[in-house]
Amino acid sequence: MYLKRGFIIAFAIILTMVIQSCNNDNDTLTATNSARVQLKLVDAPGMNITQVNINIVDIQYNNSDNETGWTSLTNTPISVDLTKLIAGNNLLLTDNIIPAGNFKQIRLILGSGNTLQLEGSDALIPLDTPSAMQSGLKLQLNANLEAGFSYTFILDWDVQKSIVQAGTSGKYNLKPVISVNAEVNSGSVSGVVVKTANDIDTPMDGLVVEFSNNSDALINGTTLTDKDGKFLIQGLKAGTYTLTINKEGYVSYSKIDVSVTAGNITNIDKITLVPTITTP
Repeated sequence: MYLKRGFIIAFAIILTMVIQSCNNDNDTLTATNSARVQLKLVDAPGMNITQVNINIVDIQYNNSDNETGWTSLTNTPISVDLTKLIAGNNLLLTDNIIPAGNFKQIRLILGSGNTLQLEGSDALIPLDTPSAMQSGLKLQLNANLEAGFSYTFILDWDVQKSIVQAGTSGKYNLKPVISVNAEVNSGSVSGVVVKTANDIDTPMDGLVVEFSNNSDALINGTTLTDKDGKFLIQGLKAGTYTLTINKEGYVSYSKIDVSVTAGNITNIDKITLVPTITTP
């Protein structure tokens, strides 16, 4: 009996040592061979659009040029109204520990039931999704992940370019246009837009704020102001930009030489829009 009890105790000790050894090995693997990856979704808004409801059914990555090398980061369905992802709001799509090394591509696989709502209407219009989306929307990253480091990538979905009207049929197609920037290699700009009457500031919501790079004059990003008049655009590459706001009934606003630096938020002083003077 004592021999049997001793055998059981010895076996328990050995089993505990094996489990601890395995845990230590896993910890070492995580520390030396893996990196943390976060994907955040933000919206570059579209004019005259109040809702864009998107269903994402799978998010995958590929660290090779082989089309069979795709691995799911998450296959939990995600439903999101892209128009809500403004003024600093973003959607964390995934937060994963993956093997260090090449991080070449990601792809979003879209489900059915995507819809659009236009300004002035309560109707939800179906968005036809091309059959190509069944194999996923591929985004090029070509990043090298170092072991033990965390990486955040900003996925900026350009709604205006992604919604395409199909002739005069009244139908709309969803052809996603998304740019990707590493957060560490990009910066952000924040501010607030108001109008003033009788020395009282009133926030202006729903305004489109555009950023064009001074080096090429092309529009590199857009965002919307929220109900408090605030805006925050993320994922801009380091450089110098011109900020532009156009609103009917107000003088066009432009601010040049807005400096964006990687990893930082550039805060802009309060922007006050001035009404245009109408002749009686």
